[in-house]
Amino acid sequence: MFDNLDVEELRRRPMVKWADAGPGVLPAWVADMDFHVAAPVREALVREIDTALGYPLWDDRPEANPLRAAFTERMTRLYGFSPDPSHVRVFTELIQALQVVLHVATRPGDAVAMHTPAYPPFLKTLTDMDRRLVPVPMTDDGDGWSFDPDRLAGDVARHGCRALVLVNPHNPTGRVLTRDELGGIAEIAARHDLLVISDEIHSDLVYEPNRHIPFASLGEEAAGRTVTLTSASKAFNLAGLRCSVAHIGDARVREALRAQPPLLFGEVSTLSVLAALAAWRDGDGWLAEARQTLARNRDLVAEALPAGIRHHSPEGTYLAWLDCRELGLGPDPAAFFLDRAGVMLSHGPDFGPGGEGFARLNFATSGPILEEILRRMRKAVDA
Repeated sequence: MFDNLDVEELRRRPMVKWADAGPGVLPAWVADMDFHVAAPVREALVREIDTALGYPLWDDRPEANPLRAAFTERMTRLYGFSPDPSHVRVFTELIQALQVVLHVATRPGDAVAMHTPAYPPFLKTLTDMDRRLVPVPMTDDGDGWSFDPDRLAGDVARHGCRALVLVNPHNPTGRVLTRDELGGIAEIAARHDLLVISDEIHSDLVYEPNRHIPFASLGEEAAGRTVTLTSASKAFNLAGLRCSVAHIGDARVREALRAQPPLLFGEVSTLSVLAALAAWRDGDGWLAEARQTLARNRDLVAEALPAGIRHHSPEGTYLAWLDCRELGLGPDPAAFFLDRAGVMLSHGPDFGPGGEGFARLNFATSGPILEEILRRMRKAVDA
């Protein structure tokens, strides 16, 4: 099912990934999967469309939104962590949730720590909201990507950080942080009274033997200063429906949000809630097959990249962070591969500090399409 994709049909989709690529170009950039919608999600949407599209019950009663309970059930089943469903809020997308939390919990000029390279919309959020980025560099230690916790602690103290944006699994490197690493971050957060905004949107896409550990599951102290952000959008390819959840573990943030007008930040659609609900409750079979395909594709990338590109197979996500510096392609190798190979990658410099000389490859597509992407890249480098 996941390899049964037709390039021409993909090009006809009104989706930015393929539409922006241009004639003849194969896109491997924005973090969308090419796979068809999971059957339980499709059935839930069709069922609703065939009956009614009126105001949902939870419009006037947010506590009735079924995603609150579904999130708690899923966290309990997968990770043995049972967050309070009354502390869950639903937003249109994860970036909106991040911006809302920064809006109510920090002020212009405040310093915010974040691992870099970083997801470009997060960097833009800090710039647009006049928050100061304090980079936490991810470094290649030869065996994989890591960071220096002592440097993190020193920079947090020196810059007076108010918050840490934690992205785990990490985008773009694909690192999945260990319990010891997360525990070290939790200790730093407690010592410096940091709000931890934990983006865990790729948590369903972790490869064996790695395990995702929710930051808020580390203990009562960590949970009490954490806002956990997630969505079904990455694992089930539902980004266009605009739905995410935030578990507000920090009581100060909950109070600040309660003080806001109830509709100030908008409402999600009924269809987006029902799609996420179907994915989380009935989509595990589809997700298991998707993960098998992604694991195979991950191995294919490792085997078939052009000589001279260095990369560590991601421990999570469907994104490969490619170090092209040995090829001498300049600060933005994605421009070379677009021009010479007809392959559209994400531009490394867009990911901020640590991005120059890199490109990000999205391998969430069929085997034949990925093979052609890699063949074109090898041919361009060889030439």
